[in-house]
Amino acid sequence: MKLMFVGPPGAGKGTQAAKIAAKYDIPHISSGDMLRNEIKNGSDLGLKAKEYIDEGHLVPDELIVAMVAERIKQPDAQKGYLLDGFPRTAAQAEALDEITQLDKVINIFVPDDKLVHRMCGRRICNDCSATYHVSMLSDIKTCPKCGGSLYMREDDEESIVLERLRVYKESTQPLIQYYTDKGILYDVVGSGGIDTINQTIIGVLEQQ
Repeated sequence: MKLMFVGPPGAGKGTQAAKIAAKYDIPHISSGDMLRNEIKNGSDLGLKAKEYIDEGHLVPDELIVAMVAERIKQPDAQKGYLLDGFPRTAAQAEALDEITQLDKVINIFVPDDKLVHRMCGRRICNDCSATYHVSMLSDIKTCPKCGGSLYMREDDEESIVLERLRVYKESTQPLIQYYTDKGILYDVVGSGGIDTINQTIIGVLEQQ
């Protein structure tokens, strides 16, 4: 089962990807994590990527594709994998098609107003890093777990959230269209309980 998850910031993509990867015993391959590991391990690809990052440039598509190609050759990926964070553009998707063929792409869709509510209401503990939503808290200044102070990330400010959503739509719409045209993209509404969304995704994956 070769899968990819796509979805806007705050859609819960990472949470669902981790659950699905665990259920089907396939690796959850995050391009960001993979890049950090390559750099940490000092591989040739990692060293090249680090040069771009240190100069403030985006890592070129060909390097990211090469990293994915190496990763999916590993023994744990032979019965499938779940890609998260890659590809991000139609050009990257075309390059990926040269090395592998995905079975299904899950597009986790959440209306903008719900995404803004989710992200702008997010609070993080300064001490234990636990994450909450203001709707869960009686005291939005103190962590229920450890008593530490709670803070709001800068990129959860409403103006920044709206800009992140705009950029996401602009860059990702061609990718969604690409996989729609290939007939392998499935929309899943990402609002509701985590387990409900998870069961919906499983239903999509197991339908023939």
